[in-house]
Formats: sequence, structure tokens, C-alpha cells
Amino acid sequence: METLQAMLQHVFIVSDGTGGTAKQLLNAALFQFETTKVQYYVCPNVRSKKQIFEIITEAHQIKGLIIHTLVSRKLRHLILEQGRLYDLPTIDLMGPLLAQLSNHFENAPTEKPGIFHTINKAYFQRIEAVEFTLRHDDGQRVNEIKKADIILLGVSRTFKTPLSFYMAHKGWRVANIPIILGIPIPKIVYELPPERVFCLTTISNRLAALRQIRDKHLGGLTGNYSHPSYVQKELNYALRIFRTHPNWSIINVTNKPVEEISSEILSTLRKK
Repeated sequence: METLQAMLQHVFIVSDGTGGTAKQLLNAALFQFETTKVQYYVCPNVRSKKQIFEIITEAHQIKGLIIHTLVSRKLRHLILEQGRLYDLPTIDLMGPLLAQLSNHFENAPTEKPGIFHTINKAYFQRIEAVEFTLRHDDGQRVNEIKKADIILLGVSRTFKTPLSFYMAHKGWRVANIPIILGIPIPKIVYELPPERVFCLTTISNRLAALRQIRDKHLGGLTGNYSHPSYVQKELNYALRIFRTHPNWSIINVTNKPVEEISSEILSTLRKK
């Protein structure tokens, strides 16, 4: 029973009609996944933002997948954005079809010019986010970080860079700034909306162990970088900076994979 339950996947079919078309397509596709158990929930006659928010909340609670056939550009965009915020995969079945028909029937009206950009928004958003994150890794171009969706602060080896790129691939523009003992952080950070700033910390012995691995890899050329007393001082210094702004969020990353840290950040963003 536990094995079957572990394999159960939840799929939400969202439609502004009956949902019958999406259900037929899903059933046809599921023939290729014979060992996967799927429970689907049909959400018909979806015409409002309130309905979308309710579906997103329910899908998030059981880690579901959303498949939708919405004609409304605004509602498709809303599902895309809310799916990103709640870390939910979404599949747009209607949008690409509308785009192709609009392209083929040249004189046919569309909801607005640039429909292909709208349909491919998720793809372009990820590309832009990864490029932005690359340009703003490790304190680069701090004068531009007001454009970031998320700003990470932390001492070396608190997973700032891998976390930044993990979230960038989900469409978030992330900048990260290193905390170095005795060096103030850029003043611009204090001007940012506090809900975007996340401070990463950990326990000193775990951090010292991680730094020792790096020190060994570099041939012992990092000085006191991995020494336990220096590590503790740097963490304390970072915490003093973090506490200068009560509305910044402090995240303990000890023994957490980047997926878990990302989920914690998104949870905090939703609450704020």
C-alpha cells in the first residue's frame, strides 16, 4: 500500500469549459506511463482570479501538476506566475495552439500583438533569469541588484551560488553578495525591499568542515579561511549584519539541499 501511495501523482485539469478536451488528452498521454498511478481533479468553468488562487493553493498542498486549457491570456499568465511562486509545474495546452493558428491564419484576430512572446514567457523568463544571475553572482554589479527578485547574503560556502542558479532555472532573478569578516556590505542592500533579502547562515563546525575540503583542494593556500575560530567570527559578524534589518529573513542552511532551501525561501515570499 505504501509503495502504491508513493507512486500516486496528482494532476489538476483547469478549464474555462468542461475540461473534457484536456481530460481526453491526458488519458491518451497516460498510456505511455503504465506504471504511474494518477489521480486527476477536473476544475471546470474557471473564469476568475479567485478560482485560480484556490486551485493553486490546493495543488500546492499535495504537490500536484496543473494542466490547463484556458483561452484568457490573463488567466494563463496568472497560472504561470503563481506556479512559479508555489514551485508548481504547469502545462499550457491551449496557448501554443492559439499561437500556431494565429500565425497560420494571418488575418485572424488575436488577443494582442506578440502572442508568441506571451506563450513562451516561461521559457524566456528562465533564460533572462539565468543570465541575470550569472551577471550578479558573488557581488558583481551591485548597482543593478534592485532589478533582482531575490537577494542572497551569506559568508563563503553557504550555498549562495548553487542556490542562485537553482532558483534562476525556475525563473527567479537572483543576486548574491558575500559577507567577508570586517568588510561592510554595499549600502544599496539597505535600500532594497526587505522581503526580497534572504540571509543564509549555518553552524560553525559544519561550515569549517566544508571550507577545509575547499582548502585541501586548493593546496592549503587559503590561510585561516577554514580555521574554526575564524569561521565562528565570520558567522557572528554576518549575523550582526543580518540583524541590522529586522525585516530581512534569516535562513539556516545547515545540512539542507538547495531544493529545501529554495522551498523555504518561496514559502517566506508567499507569506510576505
